[in-house]
Amino acid sequence: MGERPGSRRELRWSSLEQTRDFGRRLGALLRGGDVLVLTGDLGAGKTTLTQAVAEGLGVRGPITSPTFVIARVHPSLVGGPELVHVDAYRLGSALELDDLDLDADLDASVTVVEWGAGLAEQLSDTRLELTITGDDERTVELTGVGPRWDAVLDELAPVI
Repeated sequence: MGERPGSRRELRWSSLEQTRDFGRRLGALLRGGDVLVLTGDLGAGKTTLTQAVAEGLGVRGPITSPTFVIARVHPSLVGGPELVHVDAYRLGSALELDDLDLDADLDASVTVVEWGAGLAEQLSDTRLELTITGDDERTVELTGVGPRWDAVLDELAPVI
């Protein structure tokens, strides 16, 4: 898939509440077809961020790590897109991700893929990649691939 270089922003979180606030604001801006790829070490906050995105979207929870079921679908409670939450940690290749047949849900859902770097890029020409690093203070690098994300990142600018 052809890609253009993405717009990049960086932010720092020093508390879980900042993570949650950002996730709720981001979730409120998402629409069907959006793909988020979350990368970070164990305990970096990927699932916490996904929980907050789910709150912003207004989907049914609880949102837990889907490590052992690989993917969970959370329907909307407010008439918006459903959330497809994928944990690619146990997947060995992009082919295994393809076997999940997420393509059927992509246009109508918001898809969040934890541990998706190197695997989830095939899902969409346009996506938001979030790389979380650090321990007490987290640094989050946001890379928007495709023109859709310029406006989303601009809208989030007050917290970035």
